[in-house]
Amino acid sequence: MTASQISGLLLDLDGVFYIGHQLIDGAIEAIEFLRQHNIPRLYITNTTTRSQKALFEKMQDLGLPIDQEEILSAPQAALDYLKQQKIDSAYLLLRDEVKADFQTIEQKSAQPQAVVIGDIGSRWRYALLNQAFLYLMDGAQLIALHKNKFWQAEEGLRLDIGAFVAGLEYATDTQAIIIGKPSPAFFEQAVHRLGLPKNRIAMLGDDIDTDVGGAQAFGLQGILVKTGKYRASYAQASGITPDAQLESIADLPALLTAKAAQHGNP
Repeated sequence: MTASQISGLLLDLDGVFYIGHQLIDGAIEAIEFLRQHNIPRLYITNTTTRSQKALFEKMQDLGLPIDQEEILSAPQAALDYLKQQKIDSAYLLLRDEVKADFQTIEQKSAQPQAVVIGDIGSRWRYALLNQAFLYLMDGAQLIALHKNKFWQAEEGLRLDIGAFVAGLEYATDTQAIIIGKPSPAFFEQAVHRLGLPKNRIAMLGDDIDTDVGGAQAFGLQGILVKTGKYRASYAQASGITPDAQLESIADLPALLTAKAAQHGNP
Protein backbone atom coordinates (compact mmCIF):
# COMPACT_ATOMS: atom_id res chain seq x y z
CA MET A 1 0.00 0.00 0.00
CA THR A 2 1.18 3.51 -0.76
CA ALA A 3 0.28 6.90 0.65
CA SER A 4 -2.20 7.31 -2.20
CA GLN A 5 -4.22 4.41 -0.75
CA ILE A 6 -4.65 5.77 2.79
CA SER A 7 -8.31 6.40 3.59
CA GLY A 8 -8.17 6.29 7.41
CA LEU A 9 -5.65 6.54 10.21
CA LEU A 10 -4.86 4.96 13.54
CA LEU A 11 -2.63 7.30 15.52
CA ASP A 12 -0.57 6.74 18.63
CA LEU A 13 -0.63 9.57 21.18
CA ASP A 14 2.35 9.58 23.56
CA GLY A 15 5.56 10.32 21.70
CA VAL A 16 3.64 11.38 18.59
CA PHE A 17 1.55 14.36 19.72
CA TYR A 18 3.24 14.99 23.07
CA ILE A 19 5.95 13.84 25.46
CA GLY A 20 4.84 14.11 29.05
CA HIS A 21 3.22 17.53 29.25
CA GLN A 22 5.05 18.98 26.25
CA LEU A 23 3.33 19.23 22.88
CA ILE A 24 5.30 18.20 19.82
CA ASP A 25 5.46 21.00 17.27
CA GLY A 26 2.70 20.70 14.68
CA ALA A 27 0.52 18.38 16.77
CA ILE A 28 -2.54 20.62 16.95
CA GLU A 29 -2.25 21.64 13.31
CA ALA A 30 -2.08 18.00 12.20
CA ILE A 31 -5.28 17.15 14.08
CA GLU A 32 -7.04 20.22 12.70
CA PHE A 33 -6.03 19.10 9.19
CA LEU A 34 -7.59 15.68 9.78
CA ARG A 35 -10.77 17.26 11.12
CA GLN A 36 -11.08 19.79 8.30
CA HIS A 37 -10.64 17.10 5.66
CA ASN A 38 -12.96 14.62 7.40
CA ILE A 39 -10.30 11.90 7.42
CA PRO A 40 -11.50 8.91 9.48
CA ARG A 41 -9.23 8.52 12.49
CA LEU A 42 -8.90 6.82 15.84
CA TYR A 43 -6.29 7.55 18.49
CA ILE A 44 -5.10 4.26 19.96
CA THR A 45 -2.72 4.08 22.89
CA ASN A 46 -0.99 1.58 25.14
CA THR A 47 -0.87 4.19 27.90
CA THR A 48 -1.92 2.52 31.15
CA THR A 49 -1.16 5.34 33.58
CA ARG A 50 -4.50 7.15 33.21
CA SER A 51 -8.17 6.27 33.30
CA GLN A 52 -10.20 6.90 30.15
CA LYS A 53 -11.60 10.09 31.71
CA ALA A 54 -8.18 11.31 32.82
CA LEU A 55 -6.68 10.59 29.41
CA PHE A 56 -9.35 12.70 27.72
CA GLU A 57 -8.79 15.47 30.27
CA LYS A 58 -5.10 15.46 29.41
CA MET A 59 -5.98 15.97 25.76
CA GLN A 60 -8.05 18.98 26.77
CA ASP A 61 -5.30 20.37 29.01
CA LEU A 62 -2.81 20.10 26.15
CA GLY A 63 -5.23 21.81 23.78
CA LEU A 64 -5.48 18.80 21.46
CA PRO A 65 -8.84 18.83 19.64
CA ILE A 66 -9.59 15.13 20.22
CA ASP A 67 -13.02 13.87 21.27
CA GLN A 68 -13.29 11.20 23.98
CA GLU A 69 -14.99 8.74 21.63
CA GLU A 70 -12.02 9.03 19.26
CA ILE A 71 -9.71 7.37 21.82
CA LEU A 72 -9.20 3.63 22.26
CA SER A 73 -6.91 2.76 25.18
CA ALA A 74 -5.45 -0.54 26.34
CA PRO A 75 -7.24 -0.40 29.74
CA GLN A 76 -10.57 0.14 27.96
CA ALA A 77 -9.89 -2.86 25.71
CA ALA A 78 -8.81 -4.95 28.73
CA LEU A 79 -12.07 -4.28 30.54
CA ASP A 80 -13.96 -5.34 27.42
CA TYR A 81 -11.90 -8.54 27.29
CA LEU A 82 -12.61 -9.39 30.94
CA LYS A 83 -16.33 -8.95 30.34
CA GLN A 84 -16.24 -11.08 27.20
CA GLN A 85 -14.39 -13.85 29.04
CA LYS A 86 -16.74 -13.60 32.04
CA ILE A 87 -13.82 -12.87 34.35
CA ASP A 88 -15.23 -11.09 37.39
CA SER A 89 -12.27 -11.21 39.81
CA ALA A 90 -8.70 -10.08 39.20
CA TYR A 91 -5.49 -9.00 40.89
CA LEU A 92 -4.96 -5.58 39.33
CA LEU A 93 -1.41 -4.29 39.08
CA LEU A 94 -2.67 -0.93 37.88
CA ARG A 95 -2.51 2.63 39.11
CA ASP A 96 -5.33 3.56 41.46
CA GLU A 97 -6.97 5.99 39.04
CA VAL A 98 -7.00 3.30 36.32
CA LYS A 99 -8.52 0.79 38.75
CA ALA A 100 -11.50 3.14 38.93
CA ASP A 101 -12.41 1.98 35.41
CA PHE A 102 -12.55 -1.62 36.70
CA GLN A 103 -15.20 -1.17 39.38
CA THR A 104 -17.22 -4.11 38.02
CA ILE A 105 -14.26 -6.44 38.72
CA GLU A 106 -13.81 -7.95 42.21
CA GLN A 107 -10.33 -6.88 43.30
CA LYS A 108 -9.95 -8.57 46.69
CA SER A 109 -10.51 -12.20 45.82
CA ALA A 110 -8.25 -14.77 47.51
CA GLN A 111 -8.25 -16.74 44.25
CA PRO A 112 -8.57 -14.22 41.39
CA GLN A 113 -9.32 -15.51 37.92
CA ALA A 114 -6.74 -13.20 36.37
CA VAL A 115 -3.69 -11.07 37.03
CA VAL A 116 -3.90 -7.82 35.04
CA ILE A 117 -0.68 -5.88 34.57
CA GLY A 118 -0.31 -2.23 33.60
CA ASP A 119 2.13 0.50 34.55
CA ILE A 120 2.48 1.27 38.26
CA GLY A 121 5.72 3.24 38.04
CA SER A 122 7.91 3.28 41.14
CA ARG A 123 5.51 0.96 43.02
CA TRP A 124 7.06 -2.11 41.40
CA ARG A 125 8.67 -4.31 44.03
CA TYR A 126 9.35 -7.97 44.74
CA ALA A 127 6.32 -8.52 46.98
CA LEU A 128 3.88 -7.48 44.24
CA LEU A 129 5.55 -9.63 41.59
CA ASN A 130 5.71 -12.59 43.94
CA GLN A 131 2.01 -12.29 44.78
CA ALA A 132 1.21 -12.20 41.08
CA PHE A 133 3.43 -15.25 40.60
CA LEU A 134 1.55 -17.17 43.31
CA TYR A 135 -1.85 -16.33 41.82
CA LEU A 136 -0.66 -17.44 38.39
CA MET A 137 0.71 -20.70 39.77
CA ASP A 138 -2.71 -21.23 41.33
CA GLY A 139 -4.38 -20.99 37.93
CA ALA A 140 -5.04 -17.29 37.31
CA GLN A 141 -4.74 -16.03 33.73
CA LEU A 142 -1.96 -13.55 32.97
CA ILE A 143 -3.26 -10.48 31.13
CA ALA A 144 -0.94 -7.64 30.14
CA LEU A 145 -2.25 -4.32 28.88
CA HIS A 146 0.81 -4.29 26.61
CA LYS A 147 4.36 -5.66 26.54
CA ASN A 148 6.36 -2.58 25.58
CA LYS A 149 10.08 -2.63 26.29
CA PHE A 150 10.52 1.07 27.05
CA TRP A 151 8.83 4.44 26.69
CA GLN A 152 9.83 8.09 26.39
CA ALA A 153 9.28 10.34 29.41
CA GLU A 154 10.18 14.00 29.65
CA GLU A 155 13.30 12.94 31.58
CA GLY A 156 14.37 10.35 28.99
CA LEU A 157 13.80 6.67 28.25
CA ARG A 158 12.11 4.58 30.96
CA LEU A 159 11.83 0.80 31.38
CA ASP A 160 8.29 -0.33 30.56
CA ILE A 161 6.20 -3.25 31.85
CA GLY A 162 7.34 -5.73 29.20
CA ALA A 163 10.24 -6.80 31.42
CA PHE A 164 7.91 -7.68 34.31
CA VAL A 165 5.47 -9.50 32.04
CA ALA A 166 8.31 -11.51 30.49
CA GLY A 167 9.63 -12.38 33.94
CA LEU A 168 6.27 -13.73 35.08
CA GLU A 169 5.86 -15.66 31.82
CA TYR A 170 9.26 -17.27 32.37
CA ALA A 171 8.66 -18.09 36.04
CA THR A 172 5.20 -19.61 35.48
CA ASP A 173 5.86 -21.20 32.08
CA THR A 174 2.86 -19.45 30.55
CA GLN A 175 2.12 -16.83 27.89
CA ALA A 176 0.35 -13.59 28.70
CA ILE A 177 -2.72 -12.43 26.86
CA ILE A 178 -1.56 -9.11 25.38
CA ILE A 179 -4.37 -6.58 25.10
CA GLY A 180 -2.86 -3.45 23.54
CA LYS A 181 -0.67 -2.97 20.50
CA PRO A 182 0.58 -5.10 18.75
CA SER A 183 -2.23 -7.51 19.63
CA PRO A 184 -4.25 -8.42 16.50
CA ALA A 185 -7.42 -8.25 18.64
CA PHE A 186 -6.64 -4.64 19.56
CA PHE A 187 -6.04 -3.68 15.94
CA GLU A 188 -9.21 -5.54 14.95
CA GLN A 189 -11.25 -3.54 17.46
CA ALA A 190 -9.73 -0.29 16.16
CA VAL A 191 -10.36 -1.19 12.51
CA HIS A 192 -13.94 -2.15 13.31
CA ARG A 193 -14.53 1.25 14.90
CA LEU A 194 -13.13 3.04 11.83
CA GLY A 195 -15.41 1.05 9.56
CA LEU A 196 -12.88 0.82 6.72
CA PRO A 197 -11.13 -2.11 5.04
CA LYS A 198 -7.82 -2.62 6.80
CA ASN A 199 -5.92 -2.37 3.52
CA ARG A 200 -7.00 1.28 3.40
CA ILE A 201 -5.77 2.15 6.91
CA ALA A 202 -2.37 3.32 8.12
CA MET A 203 -1.03 3.20 11.67
CA LEU A 204 1.23 6.07 12.68
CA GLY A 205 3.45 5.87 15.75
CA ASP A 206 6.90 6.25 17.29
CA ASP A 207 7.38 2.56 18.19
CA ILE A 208 8.94 0.51 15.40
CA ASP A 209 7.87 -2.76 17.06
CA THR A 210 4.32 -2.29 18.31
CA ASP A 211 3.10 0.54 16.07
CA VAL A 212 4.77 -0.20 12.74
CA GLY A 213 5.59 -3.90 12.98
CA GLY A 214 2.32 -4.75 14.69
CA ALA A 215 0.28 -2.84 12.13
CA GLN A 216 2.07 -4.38 9.17
CA ALA A 217 1.63 -7.88 10.57
CA PHE A 218 -2.11 -7.16 10.75
CA GLY A 219 -2.24 -5.96 7.15
CA LEU A 220 -2.13 -2.21 7.75
CA GLN A 221 0.42 0.33 6.57
CA GLY A 222 2.95 1.39 9.19
CA ILE A 223 4.21 4.97 9.35
CA LEU A 224 7.07 5.78 11.73
CA VAL A 225 7.57 9.23 13.24
CA LYS A 226 11.06 10.18 14.43
CA THR A 227 9.93 11.60 17.77
CA GLY A 228 9.19 10.14 21.20
CA LYS A 229 10.91 6.80 21.79
CA TYR A 230 12.28 6.67 18.23
CA ARG A 231 15.98 5.87 18.10
CA ALA A 232 17.57 5.47 14.66
CA SER A 233 19.92 2.64 15.70
CA TYR A 234 17.10 0.66 17.33
CA ALA A 235 14.77 1.11 14.36
CA GLN A 236 17.47 0.03 11.91
CA ALA A 237 18.30 -3.07 13.97
CA SER A 238 14.64 -4.10 14.26
CA GLY A 239 14.45 -5.59 10.78
CA ILE A 240 11.15 -3.72 10.24
CA THR A 241 10.83 -1.41 7.24
CA PRO A 242 8.19 1.32 7.66
CA ASP A 243 6.00 2.13 4.69
CA ALA A 244 6.84 5.77 5.34
CA GLN A 245 8.89 7.78 7.81
CA LEU A 246 8.13 11.30 8.99
CA GLU A 247 10.35 13.63 10.96
CA SER A 248 7.32 14.38 13.15
CA ILE A 249 3.53 14.56 13.17
CA ALA A 250 3.90 18.01 11.61
CA ASP A 251 4.71 16.29 8.30
CA LEU A 252 1.49 14.26 8.18
CA PRO A 253 -0.61 16.89 6.33
CA ALA A 254 2.01 17.05 3.56
CA LEU A 255 1.94 13.25 3.19
CA LEU A 256 -1.85 13.20 2.95
CA THR A 257 -1.91 16.23 0.63
CA ALA A 258 0.44 14.35 -1.71
CA LYS A 259 -2.03 11.45 -1.57
CA ALA A 260 -4.89 13.74 -2.57
CA ALA A 261 -2.83 15.23 -5.42
CA GLN A 262 -2.16 11.76 -6.80
CA HIS A 263 -5.92 11.25 -6.98
CA GLY A 264 -6.42 14.62 -8.62
CA ASN A 265 -8.34 16.04 -5.66
CA PRO A 266 -7.98 19.73 -4.81
